[in-house]
Order: sequence, then C-alpha cells, then structure tokens
Amino acid sequence: MKNLTKSDIQEMDKEYIVGTYNRFDLAIDHGKGARCVSVDGKEYIDFTSGIGVNCLGYCDEGWVDAVTNQIGKLQHCSNLFYSEPQVRTASMLVERTGMNKVFFSNSGAEANEAAIKTARKYGTQNKGENCNKIITLVNSFHGRTMATITATGQDKYHRYFTPFLDGFIYCPANDIETLESLISDQVCAVMLEMVQGEGGVLNLDGEFVQAVAKLCADNDVLFIADEVQTGIGRTGKLFAYEHFDVKPDIVSFAKGIGGGLPIGGAIFGEKTCNVLQPGDHGTTYGGNPVATAGAVYILERMDEEFLEAVRNKGDYLRNALLQCNKVKSVSGMGLMLGVEVEDKEASDVVNEALSRGLMALTAKDKIRLLPPLTITKEEIDEGVAILIEAIEA
Repeated sequence: MKNLTKSDIQEMDKEYIVGTYNRFDLAIDHGKGARCVSVDGKEYIDFTSGIGVNCLGYCDEGWVDAVTNQIGKLQHCSNLFYSEPQVRTASMLVERTGMNKVFFSNSGAEANEAAIKTARKYGTQNKGENCNKIITLVNSFHGRTMATITATGQDKYHRYFTPFLDGFIYCPANDIETLESLISDQVCAVMLEMVQGEGGVLNLDGEFVQAVAKLCADNDVLFIADEVQTGIGRTGKLFAYEHFDVKPDIVSFAKGIGGGLPIGGAIFGEKTCNVLQPGDHGTTYGGNPVATAGAVYILERMDEEFLEAVRNKGDYLRNALLQCNKVKSVSGMGLMLGVEVEDKEASDVVNEALSRGLMALTAKDKIRLLPPLTITKEEIDEGVAILIEAIEA
C-alpha cells in the first residue's frame, strides 16, 4: 500500500469522517519529545500536547516500553476480573492524594459523568430524593455527553440537543455571595475547574476556591474538582487543587495520565468512596491494562523534582512571552497558559505560527499553550521566538 500524501489524507478525511472538527492544515506522521514531523517532512515544535494528553511528549521511551511490554502480555480483560496495572495505578493515585478509592473510565467526560452520578446518589441517600442539583461555574467546560455538556456553563453548547438534563445551576466564577445564595438543601455538589481551560485559561481566585470548600463542608455538599485538563502535573502539582490548600470529595482526571492512550477516572474521598455499588456504574474499557501500565510509568516519573521543573518552566515560558510588547497578559498555571494579544485574533496568530513551525491552540480570545511537561528551555525559547514572530507579523 502506497504512503498517503497530505492531500490524500485531507480528501479521505472529508469523504469518510464526520466533520466535527475544524482541523489545522497539518497531517502528522511521527514525533519525538516536543517535536513532530508532518507527512510532507516539515518539523514542528508542539505547544499543544494533543490538548494536554502527551504529557511526556511524543513517544517517550520509558512509556513506550511500559505499554509495549503490557500489550505483549495482556491487551484487555473485563472489569469482572482483576488486573495488576489497574490496581497499581489506583494505589498510586490514592497514596499521592490521601483520598480513598478510584473509578476508571476512558475519557474526561466519562470521569465527570461518574462524579455527577456519585453526587446525585450521595444527595439522594443522605438528604432525600430532591437533593440532586449541582452547581457549576459560568464559562466552565466539563465534556460533551448530555450530562457534562449541560454541566458546562456556556450558552453556545446549549443548542440543538434539547431537552438537556435538568438539575444544574450556574454561578459566576469567583462570586462568593452568589454561590452562598445558591446553596440549598436541594444541592448535592459544587463542581469546578481550578483553571477554566476551554473557557479562556482563567484562574480561579484562591479565596473563592477556599470559600467553596468551606461552604461544601459546612452544608454536607460534595466538592468536585474537575482536573481533566489541569491534573497529572500540568500546573506543577500532581493536581491543581493542591495550589489552593483544599481537599475535594471527588477529583476527576484524564488526559495527561494516559500519555496518549484513552484513560480517565475519578478519585473518591472518605465521604464518597463507597457510594457507587455493583450495578450503579461501569465501563467496558475503563482501567484497561495497557493504558494503566502507561499510567503507572507516568505517575512514577512525576516526583517532586519533576513537578518543580514544570513550575520553573511555566514561569520561564510566562516571562518569555511577556517580553513581547503586543502580549497584554498571560493567564494560567504551570505549563497551561493563555496568552492575550493586542490587535490580532488568537486564531490568526495560531494559524500564522503553524505556518512557521509551531503548534498552538486557542481558548476563547486567547492563544492556549499546553507544551509537553518534558519540554526543554531551549525548545521553549525556539517556540516562543516563532510565536512572537507570528504575533508581530
């Protein structure tokens, strides 16, 4: 079979794949670390990590060995049976967070579905059948399933697919007074992202996050941290909530823990770890042996020295970006940054950067940067130079 050219791939994509993505003009062939090469031989620096998935970059040797060894032993088994990589991953997450138990899924949306179902069962069992409402934040993003798209606090997602799931209330981010007014005996949980990723890489205020944690504790309302994009080292801590000196009742995760393979899940604290019982929830592929073998390797890599390096590289990248006069602000934490620029649309800058050899993303009106956590400062310098050229072009 002949190798496909970029135009071959694009034409076949248009003919055979449902058009749910506005794809960039790049067909990737292979990669290593923070760099990849297109099918037509052009090299790119990747500041996207597959939207935060390839936390160790492309084809990290240790990760490749871990998944390759596992796939040669056992590629899949039903969750009706036990497997070693799954329990190893769960034990590492529990030990690192001080929480109690883990449920594995395949994606971030599924992880948040598990959190939503758990919260509603908890509320029903402890406060009655009307305790099923969940407060989320305006401008949030929690997924694209019917439940998680309804939980998402953005009007643009609430079209076409009616009727949406009932039972979600939206609170403006960082508005403690409004949040207090929304707490009632019908509310079972508050769910939020520590940094609103799809919403524009917007940091929550520390005072607000701590107020959420206290309100939840005082009213027996579950505190759910959606760490799908912020978790697994992305902000320089294993989970972003650690920056705020709080402890959620449920933490959802995905993206980075897979290193490129589909895996997600939810970590449950003492109040929630035994809520779900056999028959309440499940998954065919969640906790797959190959995906969890890779997750074990990733979690082993993320010791304090690794996380400190992420924080340092995040500061380095932020300071480098702020040297450009047309950069108005840089939001986010660690290696999850949003760049606001003057006199140009973020999408135009990203497309121009791509033509010059840098992959970047957008989030609302910002350029969104999610480079591999293993990126070097030399690669940061090279990528920033291209981005500044694109901004000033």
